[in-house]
Formats: sequence, C-alpha cells, structure tokens
Amino acid sequence: KNPLMDLRVRQAISKAIDRNAIKDRLMEGLSVPSANLVPAPMFGHNPALKPDAHDPAGARKLLAAAGYPDGFAMTIHGPNNRYVNDEQILQTVATMLTRVGIQTRVEAMPMGPYLGRARKLEFSFAMLGWGASTAEASSPLRSLLATFNRDKGLGAVNWGRYSNAKVDYVVEQAIQQVDDENRRAMLQQATKLAMDDLGIM
Repeated sequence: KNPLMDLRVRQAISKAIDRNAIKDRLMEGLSVPSANLVPAPMFGHNPALKPDAHDPAGARKLLAAAGYPDGFAMTIHGPNNRYVNDEQILQTVATMLTRVGIQTRVEAMPMGPYLGRARKLEFSFAMLGWGASTAEASSPLRSLLATFNRDKGLGAVNWGRYSNAKVDYVVEQAIQQVDDENRRAMLQQATKLAMDDLGIM
C-alpha cells in the first residue's frame, strides 16, 4: 500500500511544508510560494488558489485519520545541480516531514542520472521544475498531471502516474477549445481540480 495514494496523506505533507520558511531562509525572499501551475499573468493562472498554510498539528491529525498515527518512511529524490538550492530544499522539506512523523531521507543526484531514473518511474516523491512552453497552463496540465496516455500525447512527464478522470476530461476539452475565454476558464478549472487533489505540490 502506497501512503501517497491517500489524499489525506498528501494533504498532511502539504501542511507539513513551511513554504514561507523556504522562501525567507533558503531563497532569501526571492521565491514565491504558490498553489498554481503557472505564475500570474500567464494564461490559465487561477488567482483563487492559495498555498496551504504551515500546520504541523493538522498534518499529524490527517496522518492519524489516514491510518498512519505513527507515520511512515519515505525517500525524497531530486537533483543537486539543476535548480537554485535544490538539495538544500530537499533536505529542508525532509526535516519538516520528519517533524510530523514521516521519517524522510533524501537521495539527491546530478540531473542526468536523476532524469534517467525518473523516466523509469523509480521515484514516489520527487522534485521537478517546469517551464510552460505554450505560455499557458495547458503545458504543465497535459504533461505533468494528465493521465499517461502515449496515443494522446498526455502525461509524458507524469512520472508519479497521478490520475484523475475529472482533470483529464477538462484538460482534453480545454486543449480543443478555440475561444480564449472558455479555454482560460477550463484551464483554471482543471488547475483547481488537480491542485485540490494535490497531484503535485
């Protein structure tokens, strides 16, 4: 049984992460905590979405409700030569998760071997950055969060094999929509569905 399949566990992880501490201490105020897939004013940004507040007590309650009152163990994987302070962020998140009962270790490596292993679906919880090549939210939605489907060209980088039929439906409708305002609304809806479900965090 994979604990990460339970939404309550994903919610606990999200609440255990102090995003503002990462911003202030590791990133020297030069990052922005987010619950979106693309920044404002990029097309499809959903201004109604806000990142979870740091709530360790709430995280522990959610873990207990999910059947993990004593937590569980896992590994965070990520690169150590790709993003600003990437390994430090991994170590910091691991410490935050361990404090709420999720005994977390870090395995960081250069980007080359990291990508090779990620493509083989070897990781359950990992760091990845994404640039929206289409300049709208359709890029991360179709690549990172849509259910993997080679024939449709969806989920190509969905290495955790997250799957939500509601997200899939709205994403597929959005990428066929030619009316800009309708497409924007659909992308915002799909983003909300995926982020409320913590397909990524």
